[in-house]
Order: sequence, then C-alpha cells, then structure tokens
Amino acid sequence: MTRAEKEQLVAELSAAFGESNAVVVCDYKGLTCQELESVRRLAAENDAHVKVVKNTLATLALKNAGIEDLQLKDTNLVVWGEDQISTCKTADKAATAYKDRFVIKSGALEGKAVDLGTIMAMAKLPSRDELIGMLLNVWMAPVRNFTIGLDALRQKKEEEA
Repeated sequence: MTRAEKEQLVAELSAAFGESNAVVVCDYKGLTCQELESVRRLAAENDAHVKVVKNTLATLALKNAGIEDLQLKDTNLVVWGEDQISTCKTADKAATAYKDRFVIKSGALEGKAVDLGTIMAMAKLPSRDELIGMLLNVWMAPVRNFTIGLDALRQKKEEEA
C-alpha cells in the first residue's frame, strides 16, 4: 500500500468515524475468511460497517475524528455505524457466534471512549423498531380494551334477546 493510498484510507475512515455515533473495536484472531464475511453481512443488515485496518492507520483516523482514548493492540477489526444500539448488537452477535475467536475489546459512543460493560449494556437494549412496536402497543391498549368491552356487551345483549 503506497503512502497516498494510506492517506486516502485515513481520510475516508476519519470522515466515517466522525459521522458515526458508535465505534467498536474487536479482536478477530482465528476467524476464517468465510466467518469474517458473515460478520460483514451481519453488519450490512444492521446498517453498520466493518473493516480490518492497521493499528497505526486506525489510530490516526480515530484521532482525526476526535476519538483519542482507544488503545489499539494486536489484531483489530473496527465496527462503526450511526445507530449505537444496532452497532453494539452487531458486535455482540458476532462475539456470541464466534465465542473465543471474536472478542469485543473497547469502543466509543458519540466520540467518547467507553468500556466493555457499556457496549454490552447497549447491545441488550431493544432496537429502534422494537421500541416503536412497544410504544404502539401501549397506545393501542385502551382502544383494544374498549373494543373488547363493546364486543362483550354485544354478546351479552344477543344472549338476552
């Protein structure tokens, strides 16, 4: 990789990390190429991005994006996306699927470094669609109960007649 290509990659990653609300750093040592592709597919389904980047280039890109507290050592894979919950869920699903070979190391949410516990807690939260479904269910409960009551009243009147 030439110096110009490296500079272009750092610029692209800096822009991507700066626009994203979540960046998760994972260790992928021991994953096969097919397993790595399945992680990429999982990320694409959740509107997240995955890239294996050299530590020096990733550190420069993170620093340019305003995220300076992440320490990168050994083999690293970076998962990032706009939605914090889906990005954390993507990393968590991959870590669950490939137990010892895919490990979440650290991350950053909204430009600030967070620990592993925070990332795991975010992964356990319901997604945006699930939250909307829960809210709609709560909003529809009074209407549903009212119609059930009306139907019961109708049946009672029919039985009396």
